[in-house]
Amino acid sequence: MSVTISPRFLAAGDAALVVEFGTVIDPALIEAVQALDRALAGAALPGVIETVPSFRSLMVHYDPLAIGRDDLIERIGALETGSAASTEPGRRWLLPACYEASFAPDLAHVAEATGLLPDEVVARHQATGFTVAVIGFLPGCPFLSGLGDPFDLPRRQEPRTRVPGGAVAVAQKLSVIYPTESPGGWHLIGNCPLRLFDPAQQRPALLAPGDGVSFRPIDLAEHARIRAAVSAGDYDPRRECVAP
Repeated sequence: MSVTISPRFLAAGDAALVVEFGTVIDPALIEAVQALDRALAGAALPGVIETVPSFRSLMVHYDPLAIGRDDLIERIGALETGSAASTEPGRRWLLPACYEASFAPDLAHVAEATGLLPDEVVARHQATGFTVAVIGFLPGCPFLSGLGDPFDLPRRQEPRTRVPGGAVAVAQKLSVIYPTESPGGWHLIGNCPLRLFDPAQQRPALLAPGDGVSFRPIDLAEHARIRAAVSAGDYDPRRECVAP
């Protein structure tokens, strides 16, 4: 699906501005949001305190005593049409994931719903170059865009009350990694043994919007080895970053 990107500027109280690029989840909108986010980070506009990217919009928190809304809109408009497209993307990651049956209770259902064989579902997932669209739902939880139309699946009709930490799941042409155990309604097809959120780190969330993510398959033994090393504090998950 192609979309026309025509940003709207919406007030969000007296100290925040939403730059809305559209109303659907679409790769072009995600890239537009992230390009503007990177441009704002590089521009360091006076009064801008924080930016919060979503699938289709960017919220900009600002100090109204340092910059007025009209001035901010004018400056953002110039960035969106100028330097945003030329800024550098985020880091690239190659994350381990185990797709064995014990971690993939929904694999057969996803295969039936997509018209693929279970091995083909796994192969498609591994071959996809994902982009972190947003971090949300749980601290450090990445929503990954990049799956094609066959994976435009609704969420489970009955969400699970307990989804294990590290669960790799799919729904609505997206993939996600649950950073901790929680309720959830996505379809589970694997598990990543890394710690995606560590409050002891200077940068607690391992991934960030704009990062690229691919998955490398591991077996149960390697999953257990990595998980044990992570629990013991002997494994730095940032070693899986293949490009800064």
